Amino acid sequence: MAAIDGKPSKKKWPAAVLLLLTLAVLLYVIDVWDSAPRTDDAYAYADTIDVVPEVNGRIVELAVHDNQPVKQGDLLFRIDPRPYRDALARGKATLAALDKQIMLTQRTVNAQQFNAQSAGAAVERAKAAAGQAEDTLRRMQPLLADGYVSAEDVDHARTAQRATQAELSAAQSQAQQAAAAVSGVDALVAQRAVVEAEIALAELNLEYATVRAPFDGRVVSLKTTTGQFASALKPVFTLIDTRHWYVVANFRETELKQMRPGTPATVYLMSDPSRRFHGTVDSISYGVLPEEGGLALPGGLPHVQRTINWVHVSQRFPVKIRVEEPDPGLFRIGASAVALLHPRDA
Repeated sequence: MAAIDGKPSKKKWPAAVLLLLTLAVLLYVIDVWDSAPRTDDAYAYADTIDVVPEVNGRIVELAVHDNQPVKQGDLLFRIDPRPYRDALARGKATLAALDKQIMLTQRTVNAQQFNAQSAGAAVERAKAAAGQAEDTLRRMQPLLADGYVSAEDVDHARTAQRATQAELSAAQSQAQQAAAAVSGVDALVAQRAVVEAEIALAELNLEYATVRAPFDGRVVSLKTTTGQFASALKPVFTLIDTRHWYVVANFRETELKQMRPGTPATVYLMSDPSRRFHGTVDSISYGVLPEEGGLALPGGLPHVQRTINWVHVSQRFPVKIRVEEPDPGLFRIGASAVALLHPRDA
C-alpha cells in the first residue's frame, strides 16, 4: 500500500517543478520587460528644410543632383545674377551722381552764406551811421535857440539822420533776403540715405542669387534642372540635416513612467540588424491625436494607430531618441527601427 500511495506523489513532483520554473521565467521576463522597455514600432528621423530662393530668376547653374550629400557652404544652385548686378551698378552710379550734386550745391550754399554775412555786416555799419546821425541831431537842436548853430546846420543834421535811418532799413531788408536765400543740402543728404539703402538691398539680392548649403545634409526631392524659373519663397528641393539623426519609437503609456530625457537607449535599423547604435532619450511626446471622439485636438499632433480595435489597449506615445555617432550612409528618414531603453542605467 505504501508503494501504491507513493506513485501519485512521484507524478506530481515534476509538474510542480515545471510550474515553479514557468513562474520564475515569467517573473524574469516581466522584470526584464519593465526594466528595459522595447518596441519595434519605431522609425528613423532627421530634421529637414525646404530649400527656397529669396529672389526670383532663372536657374543658370544647378550644382547638385537628387540624393547627393553636401557639405556646409557647398553651392546648391545659382539664379541669373544679371538683373541684380545691374541694379547694384545703377544704384552706385546714382550715388556717385548725387555726391557730385551735393558738392556743387554745397558750394552754392557757401556763397549764399557769405552773402548773408556780408549783408549782416552792412546792417551793423548802417546802424552805427544811423546812431551817430541821431546823436548829432540831438546835440545840435538845443544849441539852435542860443544861436550857437544855425537852422541850416540843424536841417542838414536832420536830413543826415533820416538818410542813415533809410539806409539802415534798406540794409536790414537786404540781410533778410540774403538769409532767406541760404538753402541747404539736407534734402540731398536724405536722398543719399535712400540710395544707400537701395544699394544695400541690391547687394543682398545679388548675394541671394547664389544659394549654398546651410549645413551638412543630403539633397532629396529634386525635380528640376537648369533653365527652370525659380520663384521666391517656393521650394526647389528638400535638404535633410544629416548632422543629427533620431529614432522615434512609440512606447505604451504604461512604460513612460520609467523614461526621462537622457535615458540611455540602444537602437538598430531593420535594414542592418547587426549594427547597434547607442543613444539617449531626447524628449517624450505630450500629446497624440485620439481616434475616438471627445475634445477635438489640433491636427498637428502625431497620430498613432491602434491595431487591436476590439480590445482597449494602452495608448502609445512617441519617444524621440537621439542617436550617437550614426552612420549617414545607413540612416534614412522613415526607415524601420527597433529601440531598447535602459532606465536602470540612467
